[in-house]
Amino acid sequence: MALELTASKGGTQPKRGVDGLVALTLTDMDAVNALIRARMDSPVPVIPALADHLIAAGGKRLRPLLTVAAHRLAGGKGDAGTKLAAAVEFVHTATLLHDDVVDSSDLRRGKVAAHLIWGAAPAVLVGDFLFARAFELIVETGSIRALGVLARASSVIAEGEVLALSRANDLNLEHETYLKIIESKTAELFAAAAESGAVAARASEPRIAALRAYGLNLGMAFQLVDDALDYGGATQALGKNAGDDFREGKPTMPLLLAVQRTGAGEASFWERTVVRREQTDDDFRRARELVLATGALQATFDLAREYAASAKGALAVFEAGEMKTALEDLADFAVSRAC
Repeated sequence: MALELTASKGGTQPKRGVDGLVALTLTDMDAVNALIRARMDSPVPVIPALADHLIAAGGKRLRPLLTVAAHRLAGGKGDAGTKLAAAVEFVHTATLLHDDVVDSSDLRRGKVAAHLIWGAAPAVLVGDFLFARAFELIVETGSIRALGVLARASSVIAEGEVLALSRANDLNLEHETYLKIIESKTAELFAAAAESGAVAARASEPRIAALRAYGLNLGMAFQLVDDALDYGGATQALGKNAGDDFREGKPTMPLLLAVQRTGAGEASFWERTVVRREQTDDDFRRARELVLATGALQATFDLAREYAASAKGALAVFEAGEMKTALEDLADFAVSRAC
């Protein structure tokens, strides 16, 4: 996990992982959070109430953090990075609101999902409101290219959601298709967050491409670990119920590998629990045992580590420095959650 600032005989050690990046971008993120608060306001009371329910629940703010870090690493000045970071968080929050309605999720960031409190229709519409607020912020930066980056990301995320729906409960989902789904649904916004920060900083094309590659690979690593932790983690760490993916019949990498490796011997179990979703209280325990016994969990973590290594490698075009080191540490943190 992320290491805290600790005293030693040689003085203090730098913060690592998310903590290190937060320490380096504290002023920027304070401005981002203030902007988020201001721009989610509305004379329609349910809008700020519902948005605040999710945004105030916290989370690591990784995507906006990535935007301001990329902006700083690429030499950016001014408030364009701040506005883009707030826009990225709004896009992310909007997709979460929509995703929870589609998946009928009970928890989000450890709190009751918004649609269970206010209803599905208000949750979807507030998501639309946040999308609109995001694009207002992007326009204010005056960067047409940044607008294009985040507009494209929004369409790719929607395509990923539709693709995932079309292959729900599908035990024959190809691994390549699964990776395409998580690239679209999760990694694309990480990539756009980093890319837009670099674009706003007017970085060179190789540096823009490098930060996009960093974000994309980081997002893949994070999602793979999240999918693995659904079978090997705890509810408190996930911010949702452990086993939710299994109960919803989501064909994630740990499940697909376990199905493949158990073969005909467990075919009827997987068919009943995943395809037909006829589950008993004990089925998740058995599914978890099979995922562990077949090595599917470890294989998923190993793949996540490969993506994290690629993310770190993408930063080779940048000179050594605190911000580069913090971003490298963030990639390590993405997979350290597996420990």
